[in-house]
Amino acid sequence: MVAIVDYNMGNLASVYNACKLLDTKAQIVSNPNDLKKYDRVILPGVGAFGDAMKHLKSTGMLEAVKEFATSGKPIIGICLGMQLLFDSSEEFGNTKGLGLIPGKVVAFDKNKMNMDEHKVPHVGWNKLFNKENKLFDGLEDPYLYFVHSFHAVTDDKYILGITHYGYDFVSAVQKDNIYGFQPHPEKSHDNGIKILKNFMEI
Repeated sequence: MVAIVDYNMGNLASVYNACKLLDTKAQIVSNPNDLKKYDRVILPGVGAFGDAMKHLKSTGMLEAVKEFATSGKPIIGICLGMQLLFDSSEEFGNTKGLGLIPGKVVAFDKNKMNMDEHKVPHVGWNKLFNKENKLFDGLEDPYLYFVHSFHAVTDDKYILGITHYGYDFVSAVQKDNIYGFQPHPEKSHDNGIKILKNFMEI
C-alpha cells in the first residue's frame, strides 16, 4: 500500500492516477496517524516551499513524515516534495525544511545562465543524467518533464541525477530509504511511469 501525502498543495490527482496505471494500491492520506500503516510514501507537491511547510505543520503531517522516514520504508519526494526533504529553502526568505537530507534549496542563478536561451521557471522536457540505481532500471534515454524555479544543493554522496539548464543542477537524490525527484514522473509518460514502477519495487 502506498500513501500519497495530502497537505493541500496540489498535484495529488496526477500522482494518484499514475499509481493506478501501475495497478498499485494507493490512497491519498490526510490523517497523519494513518501514515505508519503504509509500505511506501509519496510526498508530491506543486507550489511554494513556505506554504507547504506551514500546511505540513498545521496538519501534524510534518512529524508523521519524519517518523515514517526513520522506519526504513521507502519514501519519495516529487518536485516540491523533493525540495521539502532538505534542511531549508531560500524561497521567499529562509524556511526550514524536513531536514531528512542535508542540503538547501536555492533559486536558479541567472548570472550563470544565458537568459535569452534559459527562462525561469524551467519548464519542459530535459534529460536526467543518472547514476546507476534501482530507481532508473530499464531507462535508456531519461527525458523527463520539469516545472520549477528552485533546485537543491547537496553533497555529492546524496546525488543520483544531474540535469543541465544553463548549468548543472541536482535533479535526483537519495539518502538510505529516502528519495527525491525534481521532475514530474506522473507527467513524463513512459519514462516517468517506469521510475514510479521501480520505486514500488524497491
